[in-house]
Amino acid sequence: MATERSGSAVWQGDLMNGSGTIAEAPTGAFGPLDVSWAARAEDADGKTSPEELLASAWAACFAMALSNDLAKGGNPPEKLEASATVTFQPGEGITKGVLSVRGTVPGMDESAFKDAAEGAKENCPVSKALAGIPDVTLEASLAA
Repeated sequence: MATERSGSAVWQGDLMNGSGTIAEAPTGAFGPLDVSWAARAEDADGKTSPEELLASAWAACFAMALSNDLAKGGNPPEKLEASATVTFQPGEGITKGVLSVRGTVPGMDESAFKDAAEGAKENCPVSKALAGIPDVTLEASLAA
């Protein structure tokens, strides 16, 4: 079954001096959130940016995909700590992405975990949506 999610924002003024608000999510999960060009391209100063929200969504999607893949392979994880970082270059867009995951997966060796993480990196829906990012790397390790 397909699902739809939505978001909205209001921007006032020109790009450099204006500001905006990402509206409260229809689910009530977050928002309203303030945004500005300075928060996007310079110092966040307590505001968010499209890239920060995108990175959070990417980390969550990646962790969910990896969890599913590991469980289907007979190694359900106890814990996955995932993060994503995107680099925004004004005038160019998002030029780099880094996914990082540290997992607690009983019975799995480091090599198999890294292979599973690579598969999740390639196949999670947000990764697919971000396929145009020219440089994406993955850091994956098991907790000791």
